[in-house]
Amino acid sequence: MRTRLAEIADAAALQAIYNPEVLETTNTFDLVARTLAEQEEWIRAHQSSHPCIVAVNDVDQVGATGARGERIVGFAVLSSFRARPAYASTVENSVYVHRDARGRGVGELLMRELVATAKESGYHAIIARIVGENEGSIRLHEKVGFTLVGTEIEVGRKHGRWLDVVEYQYVVPEAR
Repeated sequence: MRTRLAEIADAAALQAIYNPEVLETTNTFDLVARTLAEQEEWIRAHQSSHPCIVAVNDVDQVGATGARGERIVGFAVLSSFRARPAYASTVENSVYVHRDARGRGVGELLMRELVATAKESGYHAIIARIVGENEGSIRLHEKVGFTLVGTEIEVGRKHGRWLDVVEYQYVVPEAR
């Protein structure tokens, strides 16, 4: 398994990983599945200072077919944290792993690559906002070195339920 930057041709594969999370879980607070055109635009928006990284498995058939006929088993992305200029050195992260590839180290590989990318890009802090019931994501972030910094109570509503969000933070050591 290896990682690389996402390409526009990966849009259908990312959509196949992300949309079931939108429609069936509380792992994202999006309520409407992305169209292929919207997923392509999302990738375009993440091709510079806030990159999207995909995990690719050339051997295992788990995943969704990406740009080069490879199997994409997950993706992770850095996004702008807040619009105000003083927040420019802080980013927010998201990570999604194909359901059939979970428990195989995909998330950890993506997260470690994302932390390295943040360091190379000069970011100081990475924020993860995770729905409180997503124990897998919480464990993953803790394993990579993120620290719990707070809980937002009932800030989201999806599938007829109020949802808490836990906020984790990673301070890039070399950026201190």
